[in-house]
Amino acid sequence: MRIFPTRHQFSRWDGSQKLSLDADEILGQLADDLMEYGDLRWAMRNMLSRGMKIPQGGSMQGLRDMLKQLRDQRKRQLQRYDLSSIFEGFRERLDEIVAMERERIEEWLAKEQDPDDFSGDVLKNIARNNAGQLDDLPEELAARVRTLEKYEFINPDAQKKFLELLNELRQGMANSFFSDVENMIRNMSDGDIDRMKDMLEALNDMLTKKIAGEDPGFDEFMEQFGDMFGDNPPQSLDELLEQMRQQMAAAQSLMNSLSPDQRQQLAQLMADRFGDPELQSQLARLAKEMDFLNPEGGRYAFNGDQPIDLQGAMDLMSEMQQLDELISQMQDAERGGDLSGIDRDLLEDLMGEDAAEDLDRLNELMRALEDAGYIRPGEGDRWELTPRGSRMIGQKALGEIYERLKRQSLGNHAIPEEGRFGERLEDTKPYEFGDPFHLHMPKTIRNALDREGPHTPVRLKQDDFEIYRSEMITSTATAMLVDLSWSMALRGSFQAAKKVALALHNLITSQYPRDSFYIIGFAAYAKELKAHDLPYLQWDEYVLGTNMQHALLLADKLLAKHTGGTKQIIMISDGEPTAHLEGGEAQFAYPPTPETIRATFKAVKHCTRRGIAINTFMLDASYYLKAFMDEIARINGGRVFYTSPEKLGEYILVDYVQNKRKHLARKAS
Repeated sequence: MRIFPTRHQFSRWDGSQKLSLDADEILGQLADDLMEYGDLRWAMRNMLSRGMKIPQGGSMQGLRDMLKQLRDQRKRQLQRYDLSSIFEGFRERLDEIVAMERERIEEWLAKEQDPDDFSGDVLKNIARNNAGQLDDLPEELAARVRTLEKYEFINPDAQKKFLELLNELRQGMANSFFSDVENMIRNMSDGDIDRMKDMLEALNDMLTKKIAGEDPGFDEFMEQFGDMFGDNPPQSLDELLEQMRQQMAAAQSLMNSLSPDQRQQLAQLMADRFGDPELQSQLARLAKEMDFLNPEGGRYAFNGDQPIDLQGAMDLMSEMQQLDELISQMQDAERGGDLSGIDRDLLEDLMGEDAAEDLDRLNELMRALEDAGYIRPGEGDRWELTPRGSRMIGQKALGEIYERLKRQSLGNHAIPEEGRFGERLEDTKPYEFGDPFHLHMPKTIRNALDREGPHTPVRLKQDDFEIYRSEMITSTATAMLVDLSWSMALRGSFQAAKKVALALHNLITSQYPRDSFYIIGFAAYAKELKAHDLPYLQWDEYVLGTNMQHALLLADKLLAKHTGGTKQIIMISDGEPTAHLEGGEAQFAYPPTPETIRATFKAVKHCTRRGIAINTFMLDASYYLKAFMDEIARINGGRVFYTSPEKLGEYILVDYVQNKRKHLARKAS
């Protein structure tokens, strides 16, 4: 069977391609916010708000961008239309109808009369009478419409246009309650009015039963009147009520957005449009029954100049209501971090398919993290990082530091291989019993050839084996002391310290498995922290104090469990000690009291007697602080580094790797 080669076609990334979500990338883009504020839900909420950059280029827009587009769309509509044109349009159409009728009147009056035909006098009398009625038409728009309703047109085209105008007013009236009402009122005859009265009466009875908790009989209602609700009739009473609520809110919004005079004009124009008191009574009853749905409308300040008719204005109000509803949904989602309240169909209708797909992808973010094992449900509706997620954040922090070191040509400090005696070197030595069998094949074969001469097969003996030398690395027990005082957060150092602690923890557990690592946070008091808890760690602005003494004593207690190897303390702070323990209680004072200084120096001396090196990384360099830290270095023999939050990680990791105590295992060759 012939196998055809697979062909692949590549194109430049333009942002339109849809890629599967990468959990590592998602967590990486969450990490900074999580480390800064210690709240996974807040970090996730922030990502939902701002969206997500896609490594291949392009981005997935977040709620913030969608909200901006919706607000811009709303603003464009407000700046586009002029609601007063509704009335100007009606007036222009009435003027056109009256002009058509006057033209026919003039034709009748100008027509030459046959002396033997007495009907001509009758027609002229009718024309003169109609002309008088038109001359007496009131100026006010609604009154003019009511007068023309009683007027007998002699121009059928003018009459047809007037009936079309009345039909639009009836649609506007019906649109106050129902959507897609064209089937309800088009060319309405007396029989149609009777059927509409029957529908309204049945609907009112159905609402009364619903309010009373009885079965409203929706299926029977739709079987009888479903054809009156357009091509997409509601499938349940709740759906019908929601449609009606939206329509009533849109009608109310239109009224609210008009001036008081315009509001009165429109109300008069649509009043009693069906000319049937019983039908009007049922509509009034329906409005009263619907009060329990609270169909309140908004008010919109339109200031454009584009004309719009009544039906267009009702549709516009529905769109504005939908925009406001979707904006409200997105604002709630942005505040709460929950996208379930956003109507996807409405979003697609208003913003298009791309926006709906971005919403789908935002919904998938948490699922992708959970599927990757980085997060899991916590108590209530909260999410929490798993240990794997914490390790991934630590790995990202470590990678960021190494990347900066690489750009600065300081080298990558990752260890390529581990062995029983430490790091493998390029130097070699003869194999001895007990050595790790890191065989150097070229030199081993060369030893055999030197012993027996060049021939095949090459026969190896024990004395031919040559192995790589290894460095003997003693284990190191490290306690990292992280200042949790409010000043660290105030100066932007808190996040950097947490990221460095996670990065160093990741480095030690992955590259130096024999080493031990403890994390201690200190403010008024000191406490041991687990690496898994670091992302959630927050400062407490109501707790004052920088208690180095307690942190040093707790570090000594933890390091005392290790009887061999090197012991060291890495302390990260931005200020001098302002608290110490007396009788187990923290005593705070600023500026530092002599008692606090003495207690801190005493703890330094205690650690020094235990053989613990103290290396301090200071994020401030005031004169007084430098003098204090220099004294700690003099007592202990450790080192003091003055750096910035941005370079803290580079300093600590390079120092840790380069200063592990190594002893080359050079056994006799």
